[in-house]
Amino acid sequence: MELIQISNQKTPTLGKKSTIRFTQSICPDCNMILDAEVFERDGKVFMTKTCPTHGECEELYFGSYDMYKKFSTYWIDGKGAHAPNVMIDKCSCPNNCGLCSNHLSHSGLANMIVTNRCDLTCWYCFFYVKKGLEGAYMYEPSQDQVRAMMKTLKAERPIPGNSMQITGGEPMLREDIVDVIKIMKQEGVDHIQMNTNGIRFALDPEAMREVRLAGVNNLYLSFDGVTPRTNPKNHWEIPYALESARKTGTTVVFVPTVIKSINDHELGPIIRYAQKNMDVVHAVNFQPVSLTGRMGKKEREKYRITIPDCIQRIEEQTNGEVTVDDWFPVPSCMPLTNVIEAFSSKPKYELSIHFACGAGTYIFEDAETKKFVPLTRFADIQGMLELFEDKAEEIRSGKNKYFTMLEVVRKLSSFIDKKKQPAGLDLAKMFGSILMKRSFNSVGSWHVKGLFLGMMHFQDKYNEDLERLQRCDIHYLTPDLRIVPFCAFNVIPEWYRDRIQKKYSISVEEWEQRVGAKLEDGLYRGIMRRGSGDELAAGCAKSQMMHQASQSLM
Repeated sequence: MELIQISNQKTPTLGKKSTIRFTQSICPDCNMILDAEVFERDGKVFMTKTCPTHGECEELYFGSYDMYKKFSTYWIDGKGAHAPNVMIDKCSCPNNCGLCSNHLSHSGLANMIVTNRCDLTCWYCFFYVKKGLEGAYMYEPSQDQVRAMMKTLKAERPIPGNSMQITGGEPMLREDIVDVIKIMKQEGVDHIQMNTNGIRFALDPEAMREVRLAGVNNLYLSFDGVTPRTNPKNHWEIPYALESARKTGTTVVFVPTVIKSINDHELGPIIRYAQKNMDVVHAVNFQPVSLTGRMGKKEREKYRITIPDCIQRIEEQTNGEVTVDDWFPVPSCMPLTNVIEAFSSKPKYELSIHFACGAGTYIFEDAETKKFVPLTRFADIQGMLELFEDKAEEIRSGKNKYFTMLEVVRKLSSFIDKKKQPAGLDLAKMFGSILMKRSFNSVGSWHVKGLFLGMMHFQDKYNEDLERLQRCDIHYLTPDLRIVPFCAFNVIPEWYRDRIQKKYSISVEEWEQRVGAKLEDGLYRGIMRRGSGDELAAGCAKSQMMHQASQSLM
């Protein structure tokens, strides 16, 4: 098998730019596969590629070269797909996804689109059915298709898929959504989260109870800001949706789509609002916007924001409580996987995505000051990771695994500064529980005590890096029983999302005739917004949500 090769970071300087590595990408106009250069200039990382027909395209890739260098030390290959749906001898990424035998990561999170209907029409959304457009279609896989897709996920090897995200469109528009969830549970998935705007749960708490009982563990709740101006989609509905989740024991992940010049000034207040609701909100996962469609360079520069840019804004907007140095790339957790895997002698779930794809940190609230205390302030994370890797190697070399694991658990406390550890938190005990129990429940204890902050920057045609794509672990299940990486499925919809789903769809007109309703009947009419007066114009001045977030800053 041939993989895309990368060079080291010490290649010669070319003019004012310094080459970091070479990869492949696609032309944003014609999808031709192109050689691409990733380079540093003025402390930032860029990508450039040249199409023989459409010319050069240069794009911001990563907003900080220093962070890029730090994150790149965690570069690692995953186990890949041992039971691929697409067998190929030579890498042809991204021409034949599904998963192919050259892919380097198993499904960390599998997405299933259960409908392309939505009750909102957000301008920056890349996917919902729009009536009246040429080629518009209605996609809602049948229950039999849902079951078949789930069986495909569970057939993955060496790690059967075990974590599902129900997505859309808006999943709650589907009348049989409870039955769909039950099918997923019947097929053996442990964790189900629902990607939703939460409007249905705000209006109908009973709906929240029904999907919770069916098997939904948490809501992946769209939440773009704390003011009506930055979050017109569900600003008024969010408090009610949270209350429905609270009453049913459903945890929540806030998911802000971050767009420069639109809502990047409210990242800190979003975290503060999550802090006010930490009994139910256990994570905030920021998603720098993926720029879909044809867009000029100036327009891209207006909206483009990358992971380092968001992290820097969070440091500024939390008054330094969460700093740039508190973040680690997603694959940094691989040493923990390795030591658990060595101990159990079985392949274990891993997060082996590209270091530039995502980042995260854990923060805890000090019971007295109510300020955030990031994990890095009282724990030597790097020391722990080195311990895990060393002990994994010792077990693999034949050392008694039980004595070795006990040694790991005993040493954990030496990496914790108990004087700085927030009151009521025993980090060493939590790590020990994960190591010994090796279960979803043991990992869940982290979220009860703290707040996870994450970043996930999905690619688009301007910054598509096929080296990253080969390591993607967020995948889509499709009715033709393929498993397609996110940044192929949505970045090249004419090859994957639209082409596959249109094959299994009906026309909007046929759907309307079949159900006896119009597509527009499902649009949300803003029931909770009536009587809000000039709140939208007043913005944060009259927003209770903004007031609560501001109070936390004092």
